[in-house]
Amino acid sequence: MSGRRSSQWYAGDGRNAYLHRAWMRRGIPSDAFDGRPQIAIANTASDLTPCNAHLDEVAQAVKNGIYEAGGIPLNLPVVSLGETLVRPTAMLWRNMAAMATEEMLRANPIDGVVLLGGCDKTIPSLLMAAASVDIPAVVIPGGPMLNGTFRGAPLGCGTDVWKLSEEVRAGAMSERLFRSSESSMIRSRGHCNTMGTASTMALVAEALGTTLPGIAGTPAPDSRLLEASHATGRLAVEMVAEGRTPSRLLTRASFHNAIVTLAAIGGSTNAVVHLLAIAGRLGIDLTLDDFDRIGAEVPLLVNLQPAGKYLMEDFFRAGGLHAVLDQVRDLLDPTARTVTGRPLVDHLDDPRIWDADVIATRDAPLKDDAGIAVLRGNLAPTGAIIKPAAATPELLRHRGRAVVFESVEDMRERIDDPDLDVDADSVLVLRGCGPKGYPGMPEVANLPLPRKLLEQGVRDMVRICDGRMSGTAYGTVVLHVTPEAAAGGPLALVEDGDEILLDVPARRIELLVPDDELAARTVPAATSAAFAAPTRGWERLYVDHVGQADRGADLDFLVGSSGSAVARESH
Repeated sequence: MSGRRSSQWYAGDGRNAYLHRAWMRRGIPSDAFDGRPQIAIANTASDLTPCNAHLDEVAQAVKNGIYEAGGIPLNLPVVSLGETLVRPTAMLWRNMAAMATEEMLRANPIDGVVLLGGCDKTIPSLLMAAASVDIPAVVIPGGPMLNGTFRGAPLGCGTDVWKLSEEVRAGAMSERLFRSSESSMIRSRGHCNTMGTASTMALVAEALGTTLPGIAGTPAPDSRLLEASHATGRLAVEMVAEGRTPSRLLTRASFHNAIVTLAAIGGSTNAVVHLLAIAGRLGIDLTLDDFDRIGAEVPLLVNLQPAGKYLMEDFFRAGGLHAVLDQVRDLLDPTARTVTGRPLVDHLDDPRIWDADVIATRDAPLKDDAGIAVLRGNLAPTGAIIKPAAATPELLRHRGRAVVFESVEDMRERIDDPDLDVDADSVLVLRGCGPKGYPGMPEVANLPLPRKLLEQGVRDMVRICDGRMSGTAYGTVVLHVTPEAAAGGPLALVEDGDEILLDVPARRIELLVPDDELAARTVPAATSAAFAAPTRGWERLYVDHVGQADRGADLDFLVGSSGSAVARESH
C-alpha cells in the first residue's frame, strides 16, 4: 500500500481498515485500495442551480479520465448556490459552502479533488475549500450558455435583464414583450454568457493556474468541454503523483496574473472579494491596493457585455483567454505555475485573435486603463471600488447631492415616488447592504434609477453602496464601501442633501461635510433599525464573524489553512 493520504483509511489488516474497504467495495475493482489514488469529484450540480445542472455529465467525463489514468473516481456532491434563486443572497452562503466542502474533503479518504463549478459562488467557494485543505486540486468551469437572440438582436443574460427592465419602467417596452424575452435569453445549458461573475471567475481560475490550460470559456454545450474534462481527470491523477497542492502552486505571482486578466477581460467587480478570500486561505497578503497597482493601467481588450457588445460564445470563437493573455504577456509574472506544473506563460504558444472586433489587440485596445479602481476618502476610509469600464466616462468626476435610502426595502418603496427630491446630478446612496448589515452583501449596488428620471431619458447616475453589483450589471456605481454602515462606517452618517465628490482619476470618494459636523452626528435610529439582527443559525454565526469586503468577507475563523490531517479514527 502506498503512503498516500487515503492509505490512512485503507491500509492494513485491522478492523477499521476492513470496515473502510468493505463498505466501499460495491463493485469497484479489487485493486482499488492497493495504492490507486482516490480522486473526489466535488460536484455542484443541482436542479436548483440551473447554471450547474449539466455538471453530472461533465463529472462522467472526469470519471472516465481518472479511471484511464489509474485512479479511482468518487462523486462528492457539495453545497451548490444558484445565484438567481437563493435568498437572501448567495453571498451569505459562499463561506458556508466553502466550509462544508473543506470539511468533507478533509474528512474523507481522498488524495486529490476535481472541482466542478460554474455559477458565481461555486468556483470561489471550491477554491477557498481546496486552499484550506491543501490537497491536489484542479478546477473545471462549467462554461457559458450559447448566445440567445430576441427580435433579431443578441441577448446578454443578466445585462439585458437590467436594460429591458429599465425600459419597461420608463414606459418604452410593454410587460408582455418583456415576459416573452425570457426563453430567448436562456437558450442552453451553462452559466451567464456575458462577462459576469461566472465567466469572470472561470477565466480568473485559469489565470491563477488552477485549470487545465485552454478550458476556461468553453461553452457548456460544446463537446470540447467533455474532452477537456476527460483530460482533467487524467491530470488529477498526475497531480497526486507529483504532489502539486494549492500551497505549492498558488503564489503572489499567481494572483498578479489573475489581476492582470481581470482588467484585460473587463471582469466582474465580484472577483475582487473572491480573490481576496482565496488569498486569505493561502496566507497570501493580497490587498485592495494590489488591484489598483497591478490592474489600473492594463488595457481593456475584450468587447463583451456589460462593458462591450459581444457574448462569451463570440469570445471563445475569437480566440478565447489565451489570445487575450498573449497580448498582455509582458504584464504577466512568468514565474507563476499552473496545475500542469509548467508556468502559465508556457501555455501561450502561438495563440491567435480570429475576430479583432471581439478581442482587441494591445495597440488598439477598447480602453487604455481598464482595471478596477480603488477609491478612498472620508466616506470609505478602508476602501471602495468602481469599474470604470462599465461606467459613464462623464460621471467619473462628479459632485452631487445625496439621496439616501436606508435599505433595499426603503429604496424600492420610494425610488419611483414622483415627489422624490432627486435630479440627474444627484448621488443615490444605499446603505445597510454590507456583509453584516443585510446580512450577506447582496447585488443591489446598481440600484434602479428613479422612474421620473428614466422618463426624461436619464440612463446612468452616480450610485454608492456598501453592497455588491452583479457582474452582468453596468453603470457608475461605487460599491464594496468599507467599513460598511452596519460596522460603523461613515456611510451610516450621510444625510439627504449632503454633497458627495467622486473623482475616479484621483481615486477619491469624499463626503463634503466639515469634520467637526461629521463627528457630531450619530447614526439615525432608522438606519440602525434597518440592519438585520439574526438570532440563530448560520446567519447569526455569519454576522458575528464575517470580515469586511476589503479583506474578502470571509469568516475570521476560516482565514488560513488547516491542512488535510485528521488525527482521530471514526471507530
